[in-house]
Amino acid sequence: MTSSTAINPEAPVLVTGASGYIGSWIVRSLLEAGRTVHGTVRNPQKASGLEHLHKLSDDHPGRLTLFKADLLDPGSFDEAMAGCELVMHTASPFLLTGFKDAQEALVRPALEGTRNVLDSVNRTPSVKRVVLTSSVVAIYGDNCESRNVPGGVFTGEHWNTTSSVEHQPYPYSKTVAEQEAWRYQKAQDRWDMVTIHPGLVLGPALTSASDSASLSTMKQFTDGTLLAGAPDLTMGVVDVRDVADAHLRAGFTPEAHGRYIANADSLTLLQIGKILRRRYGQLYPFPRMTAPKVVIKAVAPVVGLTRKFVDLNVGYPLAFDNSRSRDELGLTYRPLEQTITEHFQQMIDDGLVRRMPV
Repeated sequence: MTSSTAINPEAPVLVTGASGYIGSWIVRSLLEAGRTVHGTVRNPQKASGLEHLHKLSDDHPGRLTLFKADLLDPGSFDEAMAGCELVMHTASPFLLTGFKDAQEALVRPALEGTRNVLDSVNRTPSVKRVVLTSSVVAIYGDNCESRNVPGGVFTGEHWNTTSSVEHQPYPYSKTVAEQEAWRYQKAQDRWDMVTIHPGLVLGPALTSASDSASLSTMKQFTDGTLLAGAPDLTMGVVDVRDVADAHLRAGFTPEAHGRYIANADSLTLLQIGKILRRRYGQLYPFPRMTAPKVVIKAVAPVVGLTRKFVDLNVGYPLAFDNSRSRDELGLTYRPLEQTITEHFQQMIDDGLVRRMPV
């Protein structure tokens, strides 16, 4: 059944995780579209890290209000959600390394945070639609699974069934959170839900305070990590501005329903390196070749990868069908060359990378 949900343009829109990489672009896009926005952050009084939201508030007087809310604090989203017809839930921890306990660092906040937000939705009679930021990693677990899907192309019909707390905990956290959200949605009939599934999100951030996994991926191209050779690792990649656009279109297209893959194309690390070399020449240690899988496997534990991850992901193609996002939401994707070079240029401008002649 396809529902048709019209959102009142005058009603405020709630964005959870409003200070985040994707969340802040959604806030900006909503404000530029003339909407009123309620944004949740962990601490609205924080001295630094919210400057980009304060600037948006100054640029759009009276239309952005920040509320204090925490994923693990039941009821903390109620105040921000009051009067909203559309809720965009973007807040979820995005960590690929650097944590000791995956259950506590990733899975519990993603799962309990989703429950807390949707419990608030169930208590807030004005809400008509939830747009949830999921990920392509809720669709597949490891690249090798592309061998088991028709034409090697993943669609919104596929689910990640192979990740766990021990193997691929971040994909696991996104999968269980989305499954829980659909369980909530199906248990009632007042509000509907649309999920957005980006690949690796790149492109300029609205704040230099953002320390996302996107940034750590791009830093590999400047710190010499990949100079001896890049793993033959393919990833879905999409511009952060297109992801924000997908959320707005999902929210305000009455017929939108189900799961939408938001992914411009798939690239290997070497292809990203070639795009950067075309623009920046010899100034940085960009990879020039693919490293043999056996070498990647040998050094995996040193660079924070498991050998199982290398086995199941390096050397396999990866492709996604984004046709629903284009046909039903009218989304058009920026060229990834633009996305990648603008992301890298911002890292230079923010002083995050130094030129290293090679």
